[in-house]
Amino acid sequence: MRRFAACFTLIAALAAAAPRAEAHPHVWVTSSSELVYGADGAITGIRHSWKFDDMFSTYALQDIQNKTKGTYTREELAPLAQVNVDSLKEFDFFTFAKAGGRNPAKEAFLDPIDYFLEYKDGALVLNFTLPFKAPVKTKQLALEIYDPTYFVGFDLAADPIKLVGAPADCKANVQRPGNAPQVPLSEQNFESGAYANYGAMFANKITVDCP
Repeated sequence: MRRFAACFTLIAALAAAAPRAEAHPHVWVTSSSELVYGADGAITGIRHSWKFDDMFSTYALQDIQNKTKGTYTREELAPLAQVNVDSLKEFDFFTFAKAGGRNPAKEAFLDPIDYFLEYKDGALVLNFTLPFKAPVKTKQLALEIYDPTYFVGFDLAADPIKLVGAPADCKANVQRPGNAPQVPLSEQNFESGAYANYGAMFANKITVDCP
């Protein structure tokens, strides 16, 4: 496997730098999210909280200077958080939304806000909010979180979605991925584009219905 692009580059840049010789994740993320509603019932954005696996957290932290051994403040992690959100933009933040069955344009989200990294229970957690370019007022929203190349594997937390400020009758449903078909893959398969969306078979799917 080729070397990683840079020490401070997290999942998105790693995904760009390493070959896909094996069709399995090299980084694992446990995801929980919030859909944020405005006073008029429109969805204004998505708040993500992504916990990285222990091994990757250790790798990412190896050159971070901290004052207290075993702990890292948000300020100490701020440069790393900046690299995260800058790198993730190229990959659409691994977040794909459909409102009322329609697939929004690639530019449906504005740049992340309120982003920061924290160190909890031996792992890095990336928190950020993706505002919609325009508030989405819909009776049904489908949300998928996945890496199309399957370099990063996403698992949903035990309580993966919360509706913040939603109308009282709105309900969320979670569908976790099953087992995708096993096929022999090589780096050439991915480079040719034949399996450019392989990770969609492992997508975590969240739907929200409002009467």
